[in-house]
Amino acid sequence: MQISQRVQKLAESETLAMSRRANEMKEKGIDVINMSLGEPDFKTPDFLKRAAKEAIDKDFSYYTPVPGYKELQEAVCRKFKRDNSLDYKPNQIVVSTGAKQSIINVIMAVVNPGDEVVLPAPYWVSYSEMVSLFEGKVIEATTGIETDFKLTPALLEKYITPKTRVFLFSSPCNPTGTTYTEKELRALGEVFKKHPDVVIISDEIYEHINFEGKTFSLAAIPELFERTVTVNGLSKGFAMTGWRLGYIGAPKAIADACVKIQGQFTSGTCSITQRAAIAAMDMDPAEITPMREAFRKRRDLIVKLFKDIPHVQVNNPQGAFYLFPKVDWYFGKSDGKTTIKDAKDLCMWLLDEAKVALTPGGSFGAPDYFRLSYATSEEKITDACNRIKTALGKLK
Repeated sequence: MQISQRVQKLAESETLAMSRRANEMKEKGIDVINMSLGEPDFKTPDFLKRAAKEAIDKDFSYYTPVPGYKELQEAVCRKFKRDNSLDYKPNQIVVSTGAKQSIINVIMAVVNPGDEVVLPAPYWVSYSEMVSLFEGKVIEATTGIETDFKLTPALLEKYITPKTRVFLFSSPCNPTGTTYTEKELRALGEVFKKHPDVVIISDEIYEHINFEGKTFSLAAIPELFERTVTVNGLSKGFAMTGWRLGYIGAPKAIADACVKIQGQFTSGTCSITQRAAIAAMDMDPAEITPMREAFRKRRDLIVKLFKDIPHVQVNNPQGAFYLFPKVDWYFGKSDGKTTIKDAKDLCMWLLDEAKVALTPGGSFGAPDYFRLSYATSEEKITDACNRIKTALGKLK
């Protein structure tokens, strides 16, 4: 069977691959702590479950409009206005089957073969593969732990060229947890003002898991509003990963293009999820405070434990639920049987030796690091960190 070259070049998601390996070990009865997958371990709030049940009882079981129910588009507009000071109209809102689909819709809509897409590295694993799938050219704007993984205006300016079509980033960031302040984003905005042909895709899926305060949206800068696509969804802040709903607020031309694309791929997303999403959009963000505070407490715990592991560098993430330690000191080290060549080797060795599943940093554009998700209990975090520390102590 001949598979297209486009698909053959597409890498498997490293996060899903590591999670699959961990689950295979668990099925064999092996005690594995899976810290590779970014999924909140909280339950979906009861009022959202009730909204879904009510939708079932009211027979919301037919095809939905491609961009989403009008009531949901209006609710998303209210949310954007309330939380982000953004004045979108309903016809600028497109609802999709997860924020991942939202992002790839936009990439398909605006990227032509050979167009450059600037990704501040580290970046979420799927960004680069999405760009490559549609023949864009990934330009990695490399940052490091020394600068808290933040892009400066000078560095941004260095990577923008006449071929730059898109700038794509997340804040709070997956995989680092780095969160840009309003002041920092406004400084980057001054650079974008000088490059009016660059489309900005702002992935704000972790908006509600921000330990420093309110998340600022680049689209709130008036000069950037008409070329910024704001992406969000239900998965992270509402603990609704399996419900699959993302959405964008976008310039009308981009929104229309995404509707055209989605109409040929999936059409409108799940009717029941959409009805629950209306309730989610109108929810007071303060309702999420207990979950955010639990993540903050876990953040503090995992940072403290990792600072006690020799030869590992960590920052203090301001949001999301990931730690992204620098572990390159261990490259070239050996336990007498296995020599560690890179982060992928190290993660596979730790899976076998410590029974902890992690994600290597290479797929995030940062080969000297690996990612841990602390979206799990404090007991498991402590156990996992102790296992990792003990195992790393065997490498000389």
